Amino acid sequence: MDTAGKLLSPSATKPFDFSDDSVPNRVVLSPDQQRYCLEALKVFKDKRFSAPEKIRQEFMILQATRMRASEMKSRCSVALDSVNISKNRYTDVLPFDNNRVVLDTCKDYRPSASGYINASFIKISENVSQFIATQGPLPHTFEDFWEMIIQHRCPVIVMLTQLVDNYKTVKCGDYFQADGGPRRFGNICIVTKWIKTSQTSLILRCLEVNHIESKEPPLCVLHIQYPDWPDHGVPNNTLAVREILKQTSSVPPSLGPIVVHCSAGIGRTGTYCAIHNSIQRIMVGDMSALDLVNTITVFRSQRIGMVQTMEQYLFCYDAIIDELEDLISDSNAEESS
Repeated sequence: MDTAGKLLSPSATKPFDFSDDSVPNRVVLSPDQQRYCLEALKVFKDKRFSAPEKIRQEFMILQATRMRASEMKSRCSVALDSVNISKNRYTDVLPFDNNRVVLDTCKDYRPSASGYINASFIKISENVSQFIATQGPLPHTFEDFWEMIIQHRCPVIVMLTQLVDNYKTVKCGDYFQADGGPRRFGNICIVTKWIKTSQTSLILRCLEVNHIESKEPPLCVLHIQYPDWPDHGVPNNTLAVREILKQTSSVPPSLGPIVVHCSAGIGRTGTYCAIHNSIQRIMVGDMSALDLVNTITVFRSQRIGMVQTMEQYLFCYDAIIDELEDLISDSNAEESS
């Protein structure tokens, strides 16, 4: 089925159904969207292939103006409270007080815990997907993680890491695998409805999550794992990352924020969020998305260190260019058929 024109209309009240035999909708561009994509493609390609030194200068500017550890700590008083320290996977990646996710119901009932979870709201504009950028959950924060998913009705979780890397370092706890039957995390239960692997090595799971005593229908969550994205690095090509984008393109932004995490929740996480956000904003005619420095500056004002390396910054350009070319090519083919 084709999706003509702009992003799908919001449907916040109706649960989203993820089918195991569905394929991502093909987007047919409207004339305006065709123009937006062509304009954006020219800008990104000109810079990437004709003036690559400008891209390196951009990243140097980002690094020169990045927040220092002392400033981060002054804005992260809740994360640094003694009752919350152990809930952080890394002590130098903490959510800011002003945009951290606050849990209404928290496993840690102590008042000073303040509903803490190491997770940050990431937002630029209203009419595109919002994100929650978070760390790979720790075993003692699994329940809080799922509480966050239920509380904010998050329809998609994008996981950009292995559980354990090639050096046997634990990068993320196993909070999601329930393939052998239901799993309980305190008062929360998750059930796997289906699981499949894509041609680009994505592992897709449809999970149902709910409070054990709840009379409400369970929340359906699409969990997308991309285990082949190396820590601090980039994939060999943009195909799998862009497939994630396509898998989530039909999810209305009004349903709830998309949760994105790697291990720390800033490098791979920030890179994916920048790609996803830029494409969506271009599609709705927000041409400020062509300023990738500004996009990442805004992201870094909401979570420290988003997009960590020059390699990841260049990958943003490559993925955006490839996806714009795909959108234009698919739309032209549809028109001529």
